[in-house]
Amino acid sequence: MKTSYSQAINKALIEEMKRNKKLVCFGLGINDSLNFFGTTKGLEKKFGHDRVFETPTSENAMTGIGVGMSLNSNPCVMMHQRLDFFLLAMDQLVNSAAKWHFMFGGKKSVPITIRLVVGKGWGQGPTHSQSLQSWFSHIPGLKVVMPTFPKDAYNLLKKAIRDPNPVIFIEHRWLHNVEQETKKIKYKSTKYLPELISKGADFTAVSYSLSTIEMLSLKKMLNKNKVSFDLIDLKSIKPLNISIIKNSLKKTKKLLILDSISHPICSVGSEILSQLYREKNIKLIKPPILLTLPDVPTPTSTYYTKDFYIKKADIINNVSKLVGKKIKFVSNDSNLHDVPDSNFKGPF
Repeated sequence: MKTSYSQAINKALIEEMKRNKKLVCFGLGINDSLNFFGTTKGLEKKFGHDRVFETPTSENAMTGIGVGMSLNSNPCVMMHQRLDFFLLAMDQLVNSAAKWHFMFGGKKSVPITIRLVVGKGWGQGPTHSQSLQSWFSHIPGLKVVMPTFPKDAYNLLKKAIRDPNPVIFIEHRWLHNVEQETKKIKYKSTKYLPELISKGADFTAVSYSLSTIEMLSLKKMLNKNKVSFDLIDLKSIKPLNISIIKNSLKKTKKLLILDSISHPICSVGSEILSQLYREKNIKLIKPPILLTLPDVPTPTSTYYTKDFYIKKADIINNVSKLVGKKIKFVSNDSNLHDVPDSNFKGPF
């Protein structure tokens, strides 16, 4: 049996709404024909319009309402089809939701989960494709998670909803159709910790969200070239636990961070490098490699995006430098740099 990322989120939402009769879900597009990438399918029919409803395109006001409801023991899941639109609500998030628990000595909580969709694709350009997870992780009082696989999306969304304080749950739009072999998914209480999902001896790779899928896609080819690697999927951006990265580096002593949905300055990858630099016991035999988007806004034209996004060949060339070995590779991803597959019809 296979479960898709969107099905896993849908299942988590249904189960949590059954478990907690006060839980409310609202946002833009949750009751349209595509049901927020399929993740909200059937919710309104099961739980009614009072608990599952569309909102006006007034992100700041609606987020304020969600924060107010949460403060009064009415947990909410707010949904935004693009992170870019949510920037209008940063005041409500940063100056209200993230601060209340601290300001009232831990006696007040804000149990709100905010789902944001990020990612490249289909010529969306500079104002519709931003991945700003680093912004949110900078704010005390917020947790930020970015699961890669359906099982993790299911478990981390349920954990986020049950968290007494705000969690930013970020989904890359190219992941919603990703499938994973599963038996019946059941909630497994989990911590906000990274996971070693592949083992090898030549180098350590660290990634998250779509970057992990991109790194995994190269595993078979690298193995054929007698190159193996530890692959660590972060899952959580804040809190950020690097213990498993340190343990891996004691073995491999070589590091590649694939942060292909971030820009370089103050990125998740640069934070990891900063923390590792302060560790006395980490001795690398090659300079670490950090792969990010360039420090310019995302172009709209495919003429430019073909050289803007990180391609498989870019990763392979850097792996080759890291391990000191020429790797045979035939690139076949030149036509899919702006769409996840040939069936993709648009960002919604």
